[in-house]
Amino acid sequence: MKNLLILVMVVLYSSHLFGQQDPMFTKYMFNSLHYNPAYAGSHEHLSAALLHRTQWINFKGAPSTQTLTVHTPLRENRVGVGLTLLHDQIGVTNTTSANLAYAYRIPFGKKAKLSIGVQGGMTNYRADWQKLNLETGSDIAFQGDNPNKWLPNFGIGLYFQTKHFYTGLSSPHLIEHQLRDKGTSTVEPALIAQQYRHYFFTIGGAIPIKGDDIIFKPSLLVKNVGIDSKIRKTAELQAINAPTEFDVDLSVLFMETIWVGAAFRSSIEKFTNQKSSFDSGDIWASYNLRNGMRIGAAYDYTLTEINKETPGSFEIMLGYELDFKTRRIETPRYF
Repeated sequence: MKNLLILVMVVLYSSHLFGQQDPMFTKYMFNSLHYNPAYAGSHEHLSAALLHRTQWINFKGAPSTQTLTVHTPLRENRVGVGLTLLHDQIGVTNTTSANLAYAYRIPFGKKAKLSIGVQGGMTNYRADWQKLNLETGSDIAFQGDNPNKWLPNFGIGLYFQTKHFYTGLSSPHLIEHQLRDKGTSTVEPALIAQQYRHYFFTIGGAIPIKGDDIIFKPSLLVKNVGIDSKIRKTAELQAINAPTEFDVDLSVLFMETIWVGAAFRSSIEKFTNQKSSFDSGDIWASYNLRNGMRIGAAYDYTLTEINKETPGSFEIMLGYELDFKTRRIETPRYF
C-alpha cells in the first residue's frame, strides 16, 4: 500500500514533484500519432498499432498503459486522418481518452512533405479513494467524493518528413484542466491537482548501410512540461519542477523485416544542475510479417533507486500496415 500511495501522490501533485503526467513509451516511434496529430497519414496507407506498457514490474499500483492508434491518408495523400485511444491506470486513478486527428500535408518537391495537424477529443479522469488504506486514517488529500471528470481538449502539431529524415513539434493537449477542487487545508500551498500542457520534439533519420537491406535509424524524443510555466496565473501552478526528459534511440532495420534497437532515457537537468537522475536503459525488437502484421517487445532496465523494488518495465506491440507487399517492392517507408 505504501508504494501505491506514493504513486497516487505523484499523480495528484506533480506540480510540486519531479514527474510528468503523459505516459511514456519506449517504442514511441510505433505510436507517434499519440504525441503528434500531424503524423496522421504519414505512412501513405492505412496503419494501425496496439501497444501495452507495464511500468515497474512488481511495484504495486505502478502505471499500466494501453494505446491504439489508427491513421490513413485521404484525397490523394493531401489529407491525413487518425484516431487515438488511450487507457492509463496508476494506483486508484484511471484516465481514458479518445482523440480524432486531422493533418493537411503540403508537398515539398517529390519526396518531402510538411504536415500541419490538429486534434480534438475527450478525456475521462476518475479515482476511487475508498480503495486506499491510509496510514493516518484521515488525509485531506483524499477526502470528499471520488472525482469523475469529463475533460474536452485539443492539440496541434507540425511534422516534416522525407524518405530518410523526419522532425516534428507538437502539443497534443493544450487545455489545462483542474482535476480536483482546491483543498481546505491551511497549509500552503493549497492542495490542487492540475493537468499540464506537454510539448514534444522528435527528430530522426534512416541511413542506408547496405542499400535497403540494412538501415541505421537514430531518433530522439524530447518532452517538456514547464517551458511556459512563467506565464501561469499563480505561483502554485508555476512550480512544476518536471525535468525535460529525452529518449535517445539507436536501431537497425534488416531486410525491412527485423528491427532491433537500444535506447537511453534521462533528463537534460541531470547534465546541468544534478537535480534529476538517469531513468532507464532499454532494448527492443520488432518483426514484420509478410502479411503486413508487426509484432514487437521492449524491456527497460530502471537506473533509479526504484530498481531495488522492480526488475524494470516492459512493452508489447502489435501493428498492421495495409499495403506492406506493395511497399516492399516500390517505395519502402521507414517512419
